[in-house]
Amino acid sequence: MNRGKKKTSHLLGLGLDNDDGHKRLTQADQFSILGGSEETHDKMTESLVKTFEDLKNSGKSLEDVETKELTYLLEKNTPKS
Repeated sequence: MNRGKKKTSHLLGLGLDNDDGHKRLTQADQFSILGGSEETHDKMTESLVKTFEDLKNSGKSLEDVETKELTYLLEKNTPKS
C-alpha cells in the first residue's frame, strides 16, 4: 500500500568514452549525466533537455510516461552524428 508517498523517477546517463581526463557531471531535477567526452556529454544533455521539454508540452511527467513513449522521445531527441 502506498501511504501518500509520491512516485519519483530519475534518468541516469553514463558516458564511457572519456579519454581527456575531465570529470563531467550534469544534474537536473529528474536526470543526471556522468562522464563521457565533451561531445558525448553535450549530446546526452541535449537529448534529455529536449525530451523533458516534449514531456512538459504534452502534459506528462517522467513518472507517468510509458516506457515505449519515453524511448521514442529519447531517440527522436538524440542529435544525429
